Amino acid sequence: MLNDINYIQRCFDIARLGSGSVSPNPLVGAVIVHKNKIIGEGYHAYFGGPHAEVNAIASVKDKDLLSHSTIYVSLEPCHHHGKTPPCVDALLRNKFKNVVISVTDPNPKVMGKSIKKLRAHQVSVKTHVLEAQGKQVTSFFLTTFLKKRPYIILKYAKSSNNMIGAVDRQIWITNPYTKRLVHKWRGEVGAIMVGTNTALIDNPQLNNRLYFGNSPLRVVLDRQLKLNVNSNLLSDGLPSLVITERPDFPTNNGKCEYLKLPFDNNLIENVLSNLHNKGLDSLIVEGGAGLLNSFIEKNLWDEARVLTGNNPITVDNAIPAPVLEGQIVQSLQLGDNRLEQIFNQQSTDS
Repeated sequence: MLNDINYIQRCFDIARLGSGSVSPNPLVGAVIVHKNKIIGEGYHAYFGGPHAEVNAIASVKDKDLLSHSTIYVSLEPCHHHGKTPPCVDALLRNKFKNVVISVTDPNPKVMGKSIKKLRAHQVSVKTHVLEAQGKQVTSFFLTTFLKKRPYIILKYAKSSNNMIGAVDRQIWITNPYTKRLVHKWRGEVGAIMVGTNTALIDNPQLNNRLYFGNSPLRVVLDRQLKLNVNSNLLSDGLPSLVITERPDFPTNNGKCEYLKLPFDNNLIENVLSNLHNKGLDSLIVEGGAGLLNSFIEKNLWDEARVLTGNNPITVDNAIPAPVLEGQIVQSLQLGDNRLEQIFNQQSTDS
């Protein structure tokens, strides 16, 4: 059992190498073991490309060993034809006798069908190995299927005295190391959201400039279209989605799209539904306290990444940071900043 855990953990490690490149598909890693030695491994590297199992099989030099090997996979192999053929057929074709899986696939096109097919062909299948960790690796994908909305990450920085900023000015809290980390996070998600005040005061770019990978879709709530057309979010040529209540919004221009929605009690749910329909599996909410609290009050968040700086904010109009109830799963010191990763164990559907 110890070896199973080690090899499944390796699946998780390599699966994460596809972060930001496989959406809306899941992150998946696969490891092939022969006589307690890894002879091949692979991960799903980009959307539309070969899946993890196929890449792992291709990496094995001596294909005669496959029928005497065990393949470990972080997610149940696919059962259906999509961009690529079913991976379960590749396992059968290469005559694996043992398959170890962490998480079963909730996609109705799979949902245990591959496991059943393997067992029908006398393949030994072990499931649910490190399942809780496996679900975290595939959390974007699982949330999309089970909750019909993107996986929601609240991200904010607060001062040493628990202030998030000031009413009328930008106050920088984090250091260059955590700034680069934030850009890495941006490259791993589908969308990032801010509210009107943050967009007006900070004029953010919300793109990924400091790390490898893509930039997310920028989503800004601008009820009365206060944002200047020359602001970074509207003029830099990268994709943005502006949510407004005004009927006289500009014609969609280049990469900037406008969507009219009522700014009522269902606004957040309607935005999430729209992002889900666009195939976006993840969202960072990087707005001010008002926007963050609107998600917290509805219990619409899955994870929070909270950065705490080393200095206080002592201006008269300082804004208190949001208050979260959740499980702190990681706490790291990054220079003079501290990062806490918090999971919401009671997150709700949109």
